Amino acid sequence: MAGQSTPPPPDAETARLMREAAFLRAQGRMAEAIDATRRLLARRPDLPDYWFDLGWMLRRAGDAGGALDAYGEALARGAGGPEEIHLNRAAILSDDLRRDAEAEAELQAALRIDPDYVPARLNLGNLHEERGGRDAAAACYQAILPGAAAGADPHRNLRFEALARLAQLHPPQSLTDPVLDRLKTAAAAPGLDETTRANLGFALGRALDALGDYDGAFAAFTAANRAASAGTPPYDAANAGRAAQAIMAAFAAAGPAGAPAAGPQPVFICGMFRSGSTLLERVLAAHPKVTAGGELDFMPRLATGGLAPFPQAMAGVSQQRLAAFAADYRAHLARLFPDAPPDGLITDKRPDNILLAGLIKRLFPAAKIVITVRHPLDNCLSAWFQHINPAVARYAGDLAATGHYYGLTRKLSAHWRALWPDDVTEFDYDAFVREPEPRLRALLAFLGLDWDPACLRFHERGGTVKTASYWQVRRPLYRDASGRWRHYAQHLAPLRAALEQAGAAIPD
Repeated sequence: MAGQSTPPPPDAETARLMREAAFLRAQGRMAEAIDATRRLLARRPDLPDYWFDLGWMLRRAGDAGGALDAYGEALARGAGGPEEIHLNRAAILSDDLRRDAEAEAELQAALRIDPDYVPARLNLGNLHEERGGRDAAAACYQAILPGAAAGADPHRNLRFEALARLAQLHPPQSLTDPVLDRLKTAAAAPGLDETTRANLGFALGRALDALGDYDGAFAAFTAANRAASAGTPPYDAANAGRAAQAIMAAFAAAGPAGAPAAGPQPVFICGMFRSGSTLLERVLAAHPKVTAGGELDFMPRLATGGLAPFPQAMAGVSQQRLAAFAADYRAHLARLFPDAPPDGLITDKRPDNILLAGLIKRLFPAAKIVITVRHPLDNCLSAWFQHINPAVARYAGDLAATGHYYGLTRKLSAHWRALWPDDVTEFDYDAFVREPEPRLRALLAFLGLDWDPACLRFHERGGTVKTASYWQVRRPLYRDASGRWRHYAQHLAPLRAALEQAGAAIPD
């Protein structure tokens, strides 16, 4: 960067710290690597690349604010590739800190440095989608479609991602629409990474489903899930079953009661992915006393970090330590949502928190937990129709595995409701879209909220939605997602068998 002087060569101690930091990071010993990098930078703060490394590590350790500051130091000290640093800062601001206007400013800064920087343009399009800006998002994707660059293109996969997203913003209008052929050709293109190939396949499947070609859609989703699962271990049903049993055994009793702490109260929405949790959060957030928290990762990080190995560690954890974790969570909410009404609720809508409901009730004995449910065939198909990260939901790429996991969620739900019948409830998506007002009135009463008709006009609200449902929940309530499984009935024998074996009832 112009105006920046070249740092002097390292002395012996600086060189030693450089080697130590690099070794620890390569070993995956992240906390130690962060500490070594901080000691290095305390000695030599004029090393911009190490500020970049510190930002990268801090974000992965869950310290979003620290990561943002470290990347800021890297920029101020003239690190190379400033457009990438702005991109990384935008991701932190948007995904971790919910400061979307600042995230957009970072992406625009990256594009001022390099107007052809494809990652920033793609992320800007995605940010526009999350905020409801359909035309602005489409313009971003259109600008970086495949064919926009000649010769070798380091961003080829991202250009194909833009094609997949544009096809969902402006779906094909008929089975002869050339967009379908373009998606099919792109999904079969050699040299794509499997994640991109999967996203093209999912876009094709959704387009064919909307046009009524259900056999074609099923074939497209099959190929998409095969690509999405490439290179990842298959779902281990036996291990998943043992893990669920261990969780229920670790939380076999309700535990001590407790009064809520001062300030906004957390409400946890969980269940199966694609069971209506985003819709429910959107509906609740139309209430003046509810703030939508979205999919927060605090609880999963706690289970895999401070309380690892979970749930075994629960046997020896002290009440004082649990109180400290609860205080950390409340402080996290306060940083993210400083304007939340002090007498209101903040939703934490993380579907896989159904595995952690027992932990939640240990941390927050007065907390309310809402488990969203949906017809098992519709729910499992919808999860299979969506590209869900295998690291989060390994089952989702296989219908039989999805059926098995659905059965586990039903057992977990029954267990939690038996332990805390006054604080844990189910919310049925299909019943809600049939009878919105009575179902919602009952839920609001459960949460201690007065009735507000604005909740049924949720689609009129602005705001950001950071899940795959960001366009569906901007529509008024609709019923066409209920019973969708009937279009695919001839393909669902493995799913039905898995659900029946898992003990999950299948309504007509």
